[in-house]
Amino acid sequence: MIEDYGLILKLAERDAVVLEEKGKTYGDSWRKRGGIGAFMMLCRKWDRIENICKERGWNVFEAVARNEGDIVDDIRDLRRYLLLVDAYVISRADSAEMKAYTNPDHDMMDV
Repeated sequence: MIEDYGLILKLAERDAVVLEEKGKTYGDSWRKRGGIGAFMMLCRKWDRIENICKERGWNVFEAVARNEGDIVDDIRDLRRYLLLVDAYVISRADSAEMKAYTNPDHDMMDV
């Protein structure tokens, strides 16, 4: 099966909207305690997903089908937090390689 890249783009666009809305309430609290705090925030989401999937023999699709422990929300939150971290890192990058990643004229396959 070929992945639905149009759907992936829609998910990323929706994530940006959700992050903007949540940012109005939470601000930059996700990185308030620096890189270690940001890492721990990612770990907490991953730990929840891991604990839920462990009960299903690590079958994430089965856990999602049952929406056990609100796993779908955790997956979406983790994806959004990863976007926040990635954007933060790229916005502070000194290297041309990192900055090129966000240049619309740059060939994304080179990064």
